[in-house]
Amino acid sequence: EVQLVESGGGLVQAGGSLRLSCAASGFTFDEYVIGWFRQAPGKEREGVSCISSEDGSTYYADSVKGRFTISSDNAKNTVYLQMDSLKDEDTAVYYCAATRSSMSMSRWAYDYWGQGTQVTVSS
Repeated sequence: EVQLVESGGGLVQAGGSLRLSCAASGFTFDEYVIGWFRQAPGKEREGVSCISSEDGSTYYADSVKGRFTISSDNAKNTVYLQMDSLKDEDTAVYYCAATRSSMSMSRWAYDYWGQGTQVTVSS
């Protein structure tokens, strides 16, 4: 059974940091691209970042470039999202997802999803 489990969300002040984790099981981890998405109330789910577990290539949305860092520990089947210099507009439920397709920031490209973790940034 494929499982993606996010953790690490919480409440943080603007300018602070959080690290999200996505623990994967039930599939061959290094054959997949893992993406992070977020959805704020009343808004569409948007891509934040993704990483190829095979070669480590990464991609970031412009809104988080320079503030967020995605990384992968293949030995632990876990992907991390280090979020620094957090802003109010980063408040959302954050999801990780997996796809065997090529790198993509489109939610429609992903086959498996976690349950999400809430990130709230207060000013």
